[in-house]
Amino acid sequence: MIRINDLTFGYGRRNKVFEHLNLELPEGKICGLLGSNGAGKSTLLYIIAGLLRPGCGNVEIDGHKVAKREVELLQDLFLVPEEFDLPSVRLMDYVGYIREFYPSFDESLLTECLGGFGLNTDLHLGRLSMGQKKKVYICIALACNTKYLLMDEPTNGLDIPGKAEFRRVVAMGMTDNKTLIVSTHQVHDVEKLLDYLVVIEQSRILYNAPLEETDDAPVSLEKMYIDIVNGKKQ
Repeated sequence: MIRINDLTFGYGRRNKVFEHLNLELPEGKICGLLGSNGAGKSTLLYIIAGLLRPGCGNVEIDGHKVAKREVELLQDLFLVPEEFDLPSVRLMDYVGYIREFYPSFDESLLTECLGGFGLNTDLHLGRLSMGQKKKVYICIALACNTKYLLMDEPTNGLDIPGKAEFRRVVAMGMTDNKTLIVSTHQVHDVEKLLDYLVVIEQSRILYNAPLEETDDAPVSLEKMYIDIVNGKKQ
């Protein structure tokens, strides 16, 4: 489980993003972290990953304090940032570099996920478009087989077919003991994936609940999100 306790974070003294934030996220769920641009979604993901440190408060994952960056936790945690670059090497050479850090890496899952995007392992990363790189990196992230996987705006840069493929590929890589947190403002792209929802606006948590326990199941996630932001649903 991910526990965020009394968290305060800011980019400088005058730009506070969170103040005294508390949040618990259960394991084994595909959680949507929804909110508009600038709501604090990416910042929260980076804090959960231990790449940003709060001014006060702490984040714990399965009892480990994230700020300590312990190997036992890091080998079971993977972040796909919104923007990144990959080295100009062959894919399998790159896989060879990073798999040493992830003892549960599954090469057969990598091949399966790549196939879901219409790709294969015989690729040179330096010759790929940005959209192709994103697809490859998502596949690598899933193949690392970590218990916790964080994705920041993963469908940005994907075309319409790629967004549909994204949902199928993520489904391939998920199991009951894995937790995925997807940060996005493009609600429609993840609607059919999620079973848990967190809505964040103006650095506040407006909603935090499993989707299966709502009475709005027949209603689109986009409408539900709009109702939450407009205060029509608690």
